[in-house]
Amino acid sequence: MALIDLLPKHLFTNRGWGLLASGVGSLLLAQIMGRRDLLALGILLLVLPLVSLAGVRILKPRFQVFREFHPASVETSSTATVRLAVARTGAAAGPVIMEEQLPARFGEPPAFRFPARAASGGTSRYEYHLRSGKRGQFRIGPVTAEFCDPFGLSLHRHEIDDGDILTVTPAAVELPATGLAGARGNDGVTATRIRANPSDDDVMTREYRHGDPMRRVHWAATARHGELMVRQEESVTTPEATIILDQRYSAFVSGSAAVFGPTHEDAFELVSSENFEWVVTAAMSISAHLADRNYSLRFLDAAGHPAFRASRSAPYPETEEFSGLGGLQSIAESLAAIQLSGPRHVHGERSHKEAAGVADGAEAPFDDHLMDKLAAHRLRGPVLALLGNMPLSEARALAPAAGYGANAFALVVTDHPHHVQPVIEALKLGGWRAVAVSSRTDLPAAWAGFDQGEIVAAAAAAMDVRRGAAVPR
Repeated sequence: MALIDLLPKHLFTNRGWGLLASGVGSLLLAQIMGRRDLLALGILLLVLPLVSLAGVRILKPRFQVFREFHPASVETSSTATVRLAVARTGAAAGPVIMEEQLPARFGEPPAFRFPARAASGGTSRYEYHLRSGKRGQFRIGPVTAEFCDPFGLSLHRHEIDDGDILTVTPAAVELPATGLAGARGNDGVTATRIRANPSDDDVMTREYRHGDPMRRVHWAATARHGELMVRQEESVTTPEATIILDQRYSAFVSGSAAVFGPTHEDAFELVSSENFEWVVTAAMSISAHLADRNYSLRFLDAAGHPAFRASRSAPYPETEEFSGLGGLQSIAESLAAIQLSGPRHVHGERSHKEAAGVADGAEAPFDDHLMDKLAAHRLRGPVLALLGNMPLSEARALAPAAGYGANAFALVVTDHPHHVQPVIEALKLGGWRAVAVSSRTDLPAAWAGFDQGEIVAAAAAAMDVRRGAAVPR
């Protein structure tokens, strides 16, 4: 029995190994004794397991697998329910133990017996739960099973489906109410007066509604349309917010920073860092905070392109404008697999030529293309920038962008907030309300700090002390 335990378990059963051993023994005896009948028996005993092994690999059992996730995408640290339906489409065989393959982060793969005791209509249904503390996309499955030939001699593990992708989105952190919206009301709309004394050429009119005062009737438009028309001197507009999401590798990776990246075992691993993960959480939280106040949102990257065009989880990669609950869900899914991109150098390691221009064919950040995008929506709402480390030249290039927003806010995420004060000052000179934070800074405290003017020393240092980090002097 000890010898059998040392043999491979996924080729032959104990019966199969026994026949092979008996066949070898018969061949030896036939050689020694000169018996042809033992030779024939030995050959038969060897051929049977080998034929069974070939057959179980060629004639694979056929199944259909249907897999559903509830919800379809799940937030980090929340539970997703996986529902499986497995149906046999080929010739019937005996019961089999199946196993759902999972990434290592989800723990032991669940195993189940097919057919299930409660199977109906030839379909067996199963359910289990998953939870991930990290955002991203993960392949769930395939379902594998070890099948045996009718004689019980050989084994082979089959994958009976291709698996499905589970999207884990970053969870939003609740942010405190601030004065970011300026004069906009809590309902997310603002009244915009067109003119105090509009002329007949540019006045806005609409049809008369019950209760409208007669003094607002516009007689010229009434005569032109053939129905009672009134002046509409105020229009209600949906507020807009533009979020500049820096996702450059060089902005978030320093010489000492830990970088996450794909491995051979997990090709779905994202290229990221602790600072960038803080930025992603901030982007999700700010989006949820503003969407609750009926803001429409626009996401751009540092070069002025749609921020999610490189995210493999983005439902609409080329889209940059989002509104409503559907838009917020699209933002969440797009942020699930967003990762650092661009040249793999860090600031301070570039050559003089690269510092003066663009490296490795990448587009220059904060250039005219971004400014043109901001100018197209000039003063329609606040501009928010979620940034990483940047040289002073880039800060000066970004500084004028504050003039395109009703308000301008910038969060600069860095390992050493006190080292980027020249960058912060350059942004402030351009009109930004800028703050340097670290990945240890409490996001709600940083957000609330915009109402306080200065939060570098107060919020960032206080959080570092509470978490036991050394506070730079």
